[in-house]
Amino acid sequence: MEAFLTPEFWLAVGQIVMIDILLGGDNAVVIALACRNLPTELRRKGILWGTAGAIVLRVILIFFAMSLLALPYLKLVGAALLLWIGVKLLMPDDDGHDNIQASDKLLGAIKTIIVADFVMSVDNVIGIAGAAQGAGHEGHQMPLVIFGLLVSIPIIVWGSTLVLKLMDRFPLIITVGGMLLGWIAGTLAIGDPALKAYALDTDMNRYAAGVAGALLVLGLGTLLSRKKS
Repeated sequence: MEAFLTPEFWLAVGQIVMIDILLGGDNAVVIALACRNLPTELRRKGILWGTAGAIVLRVILIFFAMSLLALPYLKLVGAALLLWIGVKLLMPDDDGHDNIQASDKLLGAIKTIIVADFVMSVDNVIGIAGAAQGAGHEGHQMPLVIFGLLVSIPIIVWGSTLVLKLMDRFPLIITVGGMLLGWIAGTLAIGDPALKAYALDTDMNRYAAGVAGALLVLGLGTLLSRKKS
């Protein structure tokens, strides 16, 4: 029980909540768009069944992510992906959701939700797995993953409108979120088994790598945003 009272555990909890808030909203928007042509009486079923399928898929993805992150170099790859996701958060959104195909059939809408969530969940999965890795003790990781999934369910189903409104009103939230992903990327990379021989995985180096990742995301995101505009 004492293991769950450590600062590392609750820091990882906070990171997972933030990741879910930032990256779960988009999934909710996709679900809403996929169900928009359903009859009113089927929309709730479409949302619930689509979300259920997406969550099952996410469990499978996270199981593999937790296992694969123990292999050399994969944390480095995951860190690079997180950095890019963080940078993309800071760039103007031009890909939109207009290309999400709506269906007037319940099964078609559910299929659309699951396929779209599969594509969009990679960032969420790696972020949750990376934050769980930062809990320090291996026994913390699966409880954190389960917690991350439980948090993501209400966010995906109900929280998207509020989150998107907050992001529109307070753009700083997006910047902080992008930098958080950079922080997690840095701390994830420093713990890669391939770097074990260099004895880099110390508290000081982990902190420095997290700061470097956060600043890298902020710098690249700001630069690319200016070029795009």
